[in-house]
Amino acid sequence: MEQLPLLILLLYALYEGLIHAFEADHILAVTNIVSQRNHLLPAIKDGIFWGLGHTSTIFLVGILMIIFKVNIPDGTFSYFEAAVGLMLIIVASYRLFLFLRDEQTTISFHKHKHEHAGENKHLHTHIHLKGKNLHKASYGIGIIHGLAGSGTLVVLIMTQIKSVANSVLYLVIFGLGSIVGMTCIAGIFSVPFSKKLIGSKILRTSLVIVSSGLCFVYGCYVIYENLIR
Repeated sequence: MEQLPLLILLLYALYEGLIHAFEADHILAVTNIVSQRNHLLPAIKDGIFWGLGHTSTIFLVGILMIIFKVNIPDGTFSYFEAAVGLMLIIVASYRLFLFLRDEQTTISFHKHKHEHAGENKHLHTHIHLKGKNLHKASYGIGIIHGLAGSGTLVVLIMTQIKSVANSVLYLVIFGLGSIVGMTCIAGIFSVPFSKKLIGSKILRTSLVIVSSGLCFVYGCYVIYENLIR
């Protein structure tokens, strides 16, 4: 990497950040968050906050290892990976619990009259779905996700890029790529749970159960791979 022009190096960092966001554990965790949304914009904001949390952790680990020369044992990151697996299990279980208890949204009904030109007054019934504020949860999940693999990434950068400034810059651009990628993921995977489909109870229930189930199973797999195997 050191021999490449700085611009190409930074473009590569952006690309790596984008690809990194599309890893299975990231997609599963974010899907369980945005499944609680019925509009695109809040889901996109969740993705942004996830990316910010993820970038915060990677940047912090990078600063400790690159600038302050803190040596983090390789075995430590296996526990970090296992923590991500546990988080996936908790996220999936809690999401399913909220859905089954109908606590993920607050539904309010009200009626009021509308008068249209040339028509008589008539009643309209409106259903308003108020989702919970999940931005903080997204940021926290992103922080935990940033722990997984952050050490390997930083070590790789340190061995390939000798300049401290370029190493830190690489991490920043990588983080920006992760934010962009996760924003895209949040937007894409929120579509099946959008307001247009909220009237289909069977479809929505199936989507939530499938996404939560996959997240739970993958979390168990991550723990097995890092602590038991």
